[in-house]
Amino acid sequence: MEMKISGRNVTVSDRFREYAEDKIDKVDQFAAKIQRLDIKVTKEANARQADTALTVELTVVGKGPAIRAEAKASDKFAAFDIAFGKLLERLRRASERRKVHHGRKTPQAVFEATSTLEPADSSLPLHEATLKAQQAAADEVAEANGAASSAVEIRRKVFPSVSMSVDDAVDRMELVGHPFYLFVDEVTGMNSVVYRRKGYAYGIITLDTEAEVEETVEVRSYRETEPAGA
Repeated sequence: MEMKISGRNVTVSDRFREYAEDKIDKVDQFAAKIQRLDIKVTKEANARQADTALTVELTVVGKGPAIRAEAKASDKFAAFDIAFGKLLERLRRASERRKVHHGRKTPQAVFEATSTLEPADSSLPLHEATLKAQQAAADEVAEANGAASSAVEIRRKVFPSVSMSVDDAVDRMELVGHPFYLFVDEVTGMNSVVYRRKGYAYGIITLDTEAEVEETVEVRSYRETEPAGA
């Protein structure tokens, strides 16, 4: 596997390169057919806090969607360790989903794997559950980075629309480590968002200009055949 390291506003030392090379072998344990690992180190010249001045972003490139993880810390070695831990966790989750779907000699059913998890709160409407999940994810990131309260900031990003299945959208979301993922549902052709609930439970929200009330259309398992006429 090829490794590419780049730095922005910071010099990448040979010691850091050797440190990264000693660890990347673990990536092959969870994913095959990986072609390259890109490591980007960025130093914020005007960082408000010293412990978030350096950012390390890791991107696994191979056949299929890219897998990313990043972290901030006071030095690049600490940031690398945190980001690398996130990357391995995302690779592990993706590997476990493939095992549940494709099966093994003695596979564990999804209901068994998730039997110890707390059930989702069905008393909340879907849109409220989504906001709650997104807020929890945002609070977790803020706590991890030691972020202090600041003025409200709204940032807009524009991405090209991509048509894919719901299951592929789940995979993309997990691989980039986001709590939600926007996509165009290839079955309905509608703008949709998939989001993480608890454990291996996910939700989907679809916008329909003709819908008058909130409605639950389907409940199914991961990689289960789409309902007829859906």
